[in-house]
Amino acid sequence: MKLGGREAAGYFKKPDPARTGLLIYGSDGMRVALKRQEVIKALIGPKGDEEMRLVRMPAGDLRKDPAALLDAVKAVSFFPGPRVAFVEDATELAAPAILAALEDWAEGDAQIIVTAGQLKATSKIRKAFEGHRNAYAVGIYDDPPGRDEIEGMLKDAGLAQVSRDAMTDLTALSRELGPGDFRQTIEKLSLYKHGDASEVSSADIAACAPQSTEAALDDLLNVVAEAKMGQIHPIMTKLKAQGVQPVGLVIGATRHFKALYAAASDPAGASQGIARLRPPIFGPRRDRMLKQAQGWGAVKLEQALSYLIETDLQLRSAGQTAPQMALVERTLIRLAGLAGKR
Repeated sequence: MKLGGREAAGYFKKPDPARTGLLIYGSDGMRVALKRQEVIKALIGPKGDEEMRLVRMPAGDLRKDPAALLDAVKAVSFFPGPRVAFVEDATELAAPAILAALEDWAEGDAQIIVTAGQLKATSKIRKAFEGHRNAYAVGIYDDPPGRDEIEGMLKDAGLAQVSRDAMTDLTALSRELGPGDFRQTIEKLSLYKHGDASEVSSADIAACAPQSTEAALDDLLNVVAEAKMGQIHPIMTKLKAQGVQPVGLVIGATRHFKALYAAASDPAGASQGIARLRPPIFGPRRDRMLKQAQGWGAVKLEQALSYLIETDLQLRSAGQTAPQMALVERTLIRLAGLAGKR
């Protein structure tokens, strides 16, 4: 039988130990692995592996020993409780052994859990699980987790109180990160909030979300966007000492001002524009950029972008002889001056 959507999500959390087996397949190996870990843990508990109620085998081993899976399914453990025979990375070459184990399964045997990559509808393994009256097949696709799934992750991590803004940020983050990275972010958030009974806020998400490679430029770009002209040179000196290149500064500044322009020119307003930015911006940084976008306005931001494009072309010109860092600093001072105009 096939499971999908909410049915599958519910089954992963609370699987039926009386079922013959479960096939989990999909092109994203990390997503498949996370679901497999979840369902096996729910079946045998946290100590099932220690109590030898879990037998795992690579599907490739079944070519050499086709009876190994059936032996694992029929074996009796010294410890009471549900048992699992897990076959990893199954291909059609393992189909004869898997189909034989499904056919000979009886009540009281270990449940057969099989993971595989993307399987066609004609796959023998997929057809066997989908057509079995007591087994399930679940296809895992690259769709980001839904709100229910995110709430389930938060609950499992002990994070019951989450603000509306924080949930919006997490939903946006789930669309940018891979499943493993997103789960690690939830775990990091749980540790960050350990002993703190207050609800999870956008600032908490910002503190735990993976930092972008441009984070070191934020101070400089905020100083420029907020017309704090006198602070530009000291920060530029520091960045130069750290090995930041002039072209990198211009690229970072262009990206920042493009984001501000996208927010400021959004038909629904700057607030909605900031919310639509990808990758998403969180917490205090979002509030600061929103204020910048509203202060500049779309017209002045267009002019700022023209200055940056002109500087970028100068830096890449073969005939350019002026010191490049000085050229960039002059442009940033010019931008800061533009920000101060009313």
